[in-house]
Amino acid sequence: MKKIPSPQPTVVALVCAAVVLLFTIPAQAQPQSLQTRHVRDAVANGQAQLIGKLPSTQTLRFDMVLPLRDRAGLQNFVQEVQDPASPSYHQFLTPQEFTERFGPSQQDWDALVAFAKASGFEIISGNLEARDLRLTGTVANIERAFHVTLGLYQDLTESRTFFAVDREPTVDLPFQVWHITGLDNDSKPHPLYVKKSDYAKAHGIDPDKVVSRATTGSGPSASFLGSDMRAAYYGGTALTGTGQNIALFEFAGTDLADLSTYYKNVGQTEPYTPTLISTGGYGTSCVDSGGSACDDTEQTLDMTQAMGMAPGSKMLYMYVCGDVLASGSGNISDTACISAMVSTTDAPLSKQISCSWGWTPADPSTLDPYFEQMASQGQNFFAASGDSSAWSSSNEAWPADDANVVSVGGTDLTTSSAAGPWKSETAWADSGGGISPDSIPIPSWQKLSGVITSSNKGSTTLRNGPDVSANANFTYYVCADQTTCTANDYGGTSFAAPMWAGYLALANEQAAANGDTIGYINPIIYPAALTSSYGTYFHDITSGSCGTYSGITGFDLCTGWGSPNTTGIINLLAGSATPSFTLSDSPSSLTVTQGSSGTSTITVTDVNGFSGSVTLAASGLPSGVTAAFGTNPTTGSSVLTLTASSTATTGTSTVTITGTSGSLTATTTLALTVSATATPNFTIAASPASLTVTQGASGTSTITVTSTGGFSSATTLSASGLPTGVTATFSTNPVTPAANGSVTSTLTLTASSTATTGAATVTITGTSGSLTHSTTIALTVSSTAKNFTLSLSPSSFTIDENGSVSTTLTVTSVNGFHSSVELSVNEFPSGVSATASANPVTPPANGSVNVTITWSASRRAPTGTTTIELIGTSGSLTNETPVTITVAP
Repeated sequence: MKKIPSPQPTVVALVCAAVVLLFTIPAQAQPQSLQTRHVRDAVANGQAQLIGKLPSTQTLRFDMVLPLRDRAGLQNFVQEVQDPASPSYHQFLTPQEFTERFGPSQQDWDALVAFAKASGFEIISGNLEARDLRLTGTVANIERAFHVTLGLYQDLTESRTFFAVDREPTVDLPFQVWHITGLDNDSKPHPLYVKKSDYAKAHGIDPDKVVSRATTGSGPSASFLGSDMRAAYYGGTALTGTGQNIALFEFAGTDLADLSTYYKNVGQTEPYTPTLISTGGYGTSCVDSGGSACDDTEQTLDMTQAMGMAPGSKMLYMYVCGDVLASGSGNISDTACISAMVSTTDAPLSKQISCSWGWTPADPSTLDPYFEQMASQGQNFFAASGDSSAWSSSNEAWPADDANVVSVGGTDLTTSSAAGPWKSETAWADSGGGISPDSIPIPSWQKLSGVITSSNKGSTTLRNGPDVSANANFTYYVCADQTTCTANDYGGTSFAAPMWAGYLALANEQAAANGDTIGYINPIIYPAALTSSYGTYFHDITSGSCGTYSGITGFDLCTGWGSPNTTGIINLLAGSATPSFTLSDSPSSLTVTQGSSGTSTITVTDVNGFSGSVTLAASGLPSGVTAAFGTNPTTGSSVLTLTASSTATTGTSTVTITGTSGSLTATTTLALTVSATATPNFTIAASPASLTVTQGASGTSTITVTSTGGFSSATTLSASGLPTGVTATFSTNPVTPAANGSVTSTLTLTASSTATTGAATVTITGTSGSLTHSTTIALTVSSTAKNFTLSLSPSSFTIDENGSVSTTLTVTSVNGFHSSVELSVNEFPSGVSATASANPVTPPANGSVNVTITWSASRRAPTGTTTIELIGTSGSLTNETPVTITVAP
């Protein structure tokens, strides 16, 4: 009887694997609901008709977002960080500090990652700091993991379908998930700009009657540029955004060539090339071609407005979290962008962020934890308020009606001249504004007495907007989509939001100079605007309307508090600019020889009205080096002289120049190299360094002796290594170079008619006292005898039995050879013969002649390979070339 093998080891292995799986992925946990809504209202109430299901094999992009560990604590901290009376005032957190204090635990993040992998999802990116795990997965795996069905529904108002979940998702984890982004595509993302022709068509009017063209812009056709907004709303030169990063929130990529075209066409220098960041796996390119054409109008104008206002900003980062096409179709992930913006994983933190897109999330509170995090980290999110006048349930405002963002409305601006200051402004007719359609509660800073009045028709219970505004009329110059640029054709609050982000970069630059960061601006500007200094901060827009609302004195629901009035808001937010100065040096590096000196001009540059005198000092000097300033103290520039003694320490060091004026100091550095006193010497060189001389002829080369270290002595030249029959003469010998200069002598090499032919190395030596240096010349002496050469192509070939092959023999004349050459071979392989097209042949003097030689093998020729010599004979001259013949069967 044969024993049946036991299966126990297999069972044990399976059990162990299951145990590991249970500890790694809590798949048996009670399904947990999420903390945000996901089901669309039209699906929940049955109004949207179900017309099918998504294919189970279709792949979707989506995100899983973890909640904060202590959101209540975060909200308390945000109030404290904005309260001047709190010890936490302006003690902003880094993303790492935020995660440690308020973020989810590493254990929860690891469990989320394990859950995603066990569910069959592919991880795109994500980290604990962002709290957002970006994934792809099939519909079947998504439905299984989240206990939902992804249906296809008919849109209620448009001729389109959308997919959505039929119920609120749940997850088999021991904790709640904040949100899952990407479970529907009904957010209808759209850029918040308007083309004048589209506006005219929608309103049934002539495009030229929509609005008169800008007449005071510095762009083509007097259109406005980003730099015009800087001149109108800031009007200074001191602040450029130095050291500040600006971020853009985009649902499609861009073509940076359009940005370059804009700057080229308007005659301005592009400050830098923005950095494009893909989040959630979305591409950063956008090309307007083919069936999947992409439109980068929004993305390009965002860059021109932000960079135009803050041309000296450190970098502009464009975060891309969608693939929205020109047709409006495409997918997005708002959490992918926003989570990347609060983290430093992809780029340094940007304190000013612009968003010129509108969309309708299933739950408008989804991004609030991220907006609150921005407030704790000193970041501001500017959201365009829209381009369809008053907000309503059918004219969505989000995200501009969120209580944690700065909502930016639109105006119609006139300036005094091209690139000139502000002149006048009215409310833009299409500026989005009003009362939150998403029923977002009124924030504390809008509850202040005097903000909401019967005149502005605002709500005392819900969020009102916009907060601020800037020009949005059809008066801009725009380049996009790799096509012709346009002037006075585009408008929208899309232009105003990035302009405000750029303006805040100026304010944060000043704040940084004062040792501070601004933080969320709404709690600052609202109470300030209620004071008698209101007109110092804002241009109050008191005329014009936007549907239901009008521009009135004070806060209104078309323009908020108005547009920025030069440096008023900057000084409010950042504190008054402190007079100071900077130092610079030119040149910033010097080389000084022991026993000599060098100079550099030190310049004092006034900042913010500084007018004092500055005392200069130098430190870090090497031993033996002294410093003297031509004017000290100075109010302008001073010449610094650095003198090295004959024994000064050699090498390179950093000299620090410090300027002091009262309590103010500034520094600049200079790289100083002290070199040893030079020893007089020389170098020698030949040009050309190779010569070919025919017997009975001569050739020349120029010998150059160059002085170093002040050398100026007679140098005797000589030549050695000459072939027999070759002589050398120098046109000047000896030679004396000028100190630190050079001198030449012509070397003539003459070959006799019997000189030894071939290659030789001739050494040219210069001698001056004990100093000796040399160089070499490659000399070739060629014969004058007449001769010829043979060359066969191909020189190796195969002949089939009873076949033939043709080759070309070239006979070339050497030194005027012009005689008859008889062709022959030393022997033929058995069964092989050859015929020549001409024999004998005569090449032209110093030319060549070709002969066709046909090689034939008989039917009985033995197979194999043989090498023979092809011979040319002319009188006593004989030359050969080898021929390799293979006879194949």
